[in-house]
Amino acid sequence: MAVTEPAPVALSPAHDGILRRQALRESAARTYARSLPIVPVRARGMTIEGADGRRYLDCLSGAGTLALGHNHPVVLEAIRKVIDSGAPLHVLDLATPVKDAFTTELFATLPRELAENARIQFCGPAGTDAVEAAFKLVRAASGRSGLLAFTGAYHGMTAGALAASGGAPDVQVTRLPFPHDYRCPFGAGGERGADIAAHWTRYLLDDPKGGVPAPAAMILEPVQGEGGVNPAPDGWMRRMREITQERSIALIADEVQTGVGRTGAFWAVEHSGIVPDVMVLSKAIGGSLPLAVIVYRAELDLWRPGAHAGTFRGNQLAMAAGAATLAYVRENRLAERAGTLGARMLARLRALGADHPSIGDVRGRGLMIGIELVDPEAEPPTVTTENGDAPPPDPALAAAVQQECLRRGLIVELGGRDNAVVRLLPPLTLTDEQATAVVDRLADALRAAERSPYRRASAGPTR
Repeated sequence: MAVTEPAPVALSPAHDGILRRQALRESAARTYARSLPIVPVRARGMTIEGADGRRYLDCLSGAGTLALGHNHPVVLEAIRKVIDSGAPLHVLDLATPVKDAFTTELFATLPRELAENARIQFCGPAGTDAVEAAFKLVRAASGRSGLLAFTGAYHGMTAGALAASGGAPDVQVTRLPFPHDYRCPFGAGGERGADIAAHWTRYLLDDPKGGVPAPAAMILEPVQGEGGVNPAPDGWMRRMREITQERSIALIADEVQTGVGRTGAFWAVEHSGIVPDVMVLSKAIGGSLPLAVIVYRAELDLWRPGAHAGTFRGNQLAMAAGAATLAYVRENRLAERAGTLGARMLARLRALGADHPSIGDVRGRGLMIGIELVDPEAEPPTVTTENGDAPPPDPALAAAVQQECLRRGLIVELGGRDNAVVRLLPPLTLTDEQATAVVDRLADALRAAERSPYRRASAGPTR
């Protein structure tokens, strides 16, 4: 299917009226709607059509939820089949054929060592609900209340998840350094920086005067998404597994955004070969509909009946859509495809850096890609990396690039501590032609943004 150029902007009273009413009625906490003022009315695959008649290539994909893009035929068929069957749509945690099929398909994709001895808890509809469930599980099983989390993390918006993400005070959370090549917290970068981070973690946990509350678990993201698309080095991941096993600390892998083939493996922990004690899963596992679960070692299943619940944990349509999505990704080897196509896109984006000093770093894994934009003319910070002095991030340029992308029919997201990382999360069904169009439009948007007077205006936060 050919990738068409965006249609000319058409004035639409319906489009403008909907946006105006949204601004008047919805809370000030809304985020995506501020930087992406579009009104989607139709969508298929990677393409969204707005009420104004414009078409967009969607590299947001519901923050990674749409593994197969919008309205994929296998997802729609799975949903229709449940609806047409007359099966109940709301069943709390009762057993159903739909749930059994979903669980069977999910377990077939898990790391074998975990799947052979696993339990699953269906949680509330969002990933943050599953994070909270994981915390409750490990605290109940261990009798300890402390938690180890990492700088740059994002685990959700509920109280415990926010504390683990550094967004709320909690004396029970110990913050540890996350390896970062471009902005290494130790000024080293690369393997050396990862070794220092692992050494510091081990030292702090074993220091009787370190002040670390006895940890029930360590939670980490194999690739930090909201934190700026920071892939964890495989060797460092193995070190974290060793450290936690030696100290009987449960390891929680937050695969809410990295799972279901996104990074080039079905689950991102497979890159390093580790098997966590708990996996937190949401987003793509529901096939575009709300679904969140935790999967964990049976030895941790010490909950009493009713210890964790949620009214909408029996979402039959999401389970049907999720099972269809998991099977399609597995049968069509879309994880491998994401790895191959993602590597190709990373290479092209890195090549742009030769002509654009404002591209500080291009990083990612599979179809989870980030481009950090910097101000090369500003005074660099004192912390150095293996690449030398890294210029300061340029969130104003990133915001300008996002808007220029939108004008060219491309939807992208921003992330990182300073919102200076342009993020790409295209569906795994991305074609070669679409991948080329994404990079071309992004490059054109960057050129336009660099020529604009964006530095004279405050971009402000977009999330």
